[in-house]
This record gives sequence, structure tokens and C-alpha cells, in this order.
Amino acid sequence: MNRLLNIILGVFLYSSVSMASNIEKPQKQDWTFEGVFGYFDKQSIQRGFQVYKEVCQVCHSMKYLRYDDLKQVGFGEEEVKAIASSYTVQDGPNDQGQMFERPGRPNDYCVSPYNNEQAARASNNGSYPADLSLMIKARKDGANYVYSILTGYSDAPSGFDIQDGLHYNPYFAGKQIAMPSPLTEGQVSYSDGTANSVEQMSKDVVNFLQWAAEPEMEKRKILGIKVLLYLSVFTVLFYLVKKKIWKDVK
Repeated sequence: MNRLLNIILGVFLYSSVSMASNIEKPQKQDWTFEGVFGYFDKQSIQRGFQVYKEVCQVCHSMKYLRYDDLKQVGFGEEEVKAIASSYTVQDGPNDQGQMFERPGRPNDYCVSPYNNEQAARASNNGSYPADLSLMIKARKDGANYVYSILTGYSDAPSGFDIQDGLHYNPYFAGKQIAMPSPLTEGQVSYSDGTANSVEQMSKDVVNFLQWAAEPEMEKRKILGIKVLLYLSVFTVLFYLVKKKIWKDVK
């Protein structure tokens, strides 16, 4: 029995390693949020929210993001109110014990495109679109991975057998993915005049997702730098005091 379990485990591990090794390495991009002095490109994040709102939100939720949070990346209070009120939120129960619908408010979480998982699967041939709130943190090399997925769709090479309902993408496990290519050239019109290529829209939505997954990043990095400077100054002071105290000791 133990031998059988070991064989099954070995086959599973071999298949997992083979599948992982079959995936192309994500394309490395330069991101402003990387490194000790990393920061958020707020203009790009705003454009990325537009891409999410007009394209990704059709299937994917952002259940950990409040509309109010958008103020952190430069959206004004009235803009946030307008964005929130464009959605319908189920609330209640009221005094009669009934659930009711109302316009969204800034303190609401982003409205999901589906009422439940079953409805989501029914609309996507059995696949369940992932929530994107923490997607960047949920994947290894998340920013480059998501960017590569979005820009990596292409025709399958000769001899590659694509299953029905799947699409070729060399950066996804098995190189086949249920989600069709979500972005096309010129799909989203940016009001600031930024070029709306697939690559630019992908970068913008990745910046948005990176911020959504780790909105405290800038404050954390600034605090870290302050702590390091503080410790450095005190290290020097302690060294000078030590030299002063022990200067006459041989």
C-alpha cells in the first residue's frame, strides 16, 4: 500500500514539475514600484482602473477593494461618488425583512459581476474567474506573470493540440487557458492621450492590481528607509561614544 502511494506521489510530482517546466518564463518589465525606493505611478493606476472597469470587470471581481480606496491614487471625492453610484448594490434587510437594491456608495466594496460562484461558472463554461484583489501577490513574480499572460496570446505552434474552449498562451500552466485574450489594440480610450496599445493597457492594469494588492507599499518603504537612517545615525553615535569612553584604556 505504501509503495502504491509512493508511486502515485512520484507521478504527481513528476507531472507537476513537467508542467511547471513547460511554462515560459514571464517577461521582465521595469516597474516603478520595485526596489527600496519604489513608488506607485498614480496616473498609470488610474488608467489601469479604467481598463479593469471597462474590460476585466465583466468577469473578475475585486472583493477586497472599496470605491473609497480610489482616493489614494488621485481620484477626487466627487469622482469616487460617481463611480460608486454607477453600480447597484443589494442591501438589507429593511424594516419589512426584505432585501433591496440601491445605488453604490463610496464605502461599498466593488460590486461582483456575479451573484455567486455557480452563476460565474455557468457564464464561463464551467471556469471560475479569479478575484483580482490579491492576484499579484498570489502568483510568483506576479506583476511580470500577469503582464505576460495578458500580452502572451498567440496562435499555437504547429503540432500543438489545443483543447476545445481553450486558448494558447505559453505563460499559463499547460500553455492553454480558458480565458480568451481580453485586450485588443485601441480597446480602451484614455482621456490623457496615452497610447492604448495592448502592452500599455497591460502595464496599466498591472500597476492597478499591484496597488490594490499592497496599497500600503509606499508608506512601508518610507518607514523602512527612516528606520534604517535612524539606526545608522545611532550606530555612528554609539561608536563615537564608545571610542570616547575607552580611549584611555590600553
